[in-house]
Amino acid sequence: HRRVHTGERPYLCPQCGETFMLSSHLLVHQRSHTGERPHACEECGKSFATRHGLLHHRRSHSGEKPYECGVCG
Repeated sequence: HRRVHTGERPYLCPQCGETFMLSSHLLVHQRSHTGERPHACEECGKSFATRHGLLHHRRSHSGEKPYECGVCG
């Protein structure tokens, strides 16, 4: 948590030089270079680099819309 305050970013991507506060963020970033997409949709097979991407995609199958527009509903 201290890195949030100090700005320390000790994890360096060897391919592009981008730095990260957390090693897990570096690992996810490295997928942008390798093309790895380990999170696959069980319903249609589409794959995603992040679990969040998969969870967001699943809504396209369920029709779930967790956010509502303040103007049009």
